[in-house]
Amino acid sequence: MKHITFYLDFISPYAYLAFEKLPLALMGHSYSVTYKPILFAALLKHHGQLGPAEMPSKRDWTYRQVQWLAHTEGVELQLPASHPFNPLALLRLAVASDARGEPNRYVCETLFRHVWRGGAEAADAQRLQALTEQLGFARDANSDEVKTRLKAHTDEALALGVFGVPTLVVDGKLFWGLDALPMLRAYLAGDPWFEGGAWDAAASVAQGIRR
Repeated sequence: MKHITFYLDFISPYAYLAFEKLPLALMGHSYSVTYKPILFAALLKHHGQLGPAEMPSKRDWTYRQVQWLAHTEGVELQLPASHPFNPLALLRLAVASDARGEPNRYVCETLFRHVWRGGAEAADAQRLQALTEQLGFARDANSDEVKTRLKAHTDEALALGVFGVPTLVVDGKLFWGLDALPMLRAYLAGDPWFEGGAWDAAASVAQGIRR
């Protein structure tokens, strides 16, 4: 049985869609999943990038595309009232749900749907308080322990080369994005392409221009 580590941030609609589609995409295969919340903004800062919602024309396209993808994939999705927003409260809630900072699927589902269903403000204080009471964790989501664990997850992702969310890691291989789910399924199925050298050869292509 293969083990998948799913790095996610609730701010990402693509992470939400990948989360919702994962069980169907991998149906018939034996695997387990660990969900690890990370701060997407820290990845962007580390790699010197802007998020898609920080570039006006790309922002518009992103929101159009994710709604189209949700429509075609049969996933309920409504854009939150404002985006991007500060996801730290949601990430810390997820981490607080488990002693190792690894929320189960129910917790992740609850937090993703808090953001991507209903069209409300994801970071609204009253909604966050209601969400905290609904989940009923004994651990303080704002404790230093929880903050340290979230940072550790993010640092771990960076050390692996993660640059975006969602990223799913299995056997040291990184599969990024909703559209990587078919590729991940093929890997779990033992597709011989992965043994043919193309995976490793991609890293050896010379970079012709540096900016």
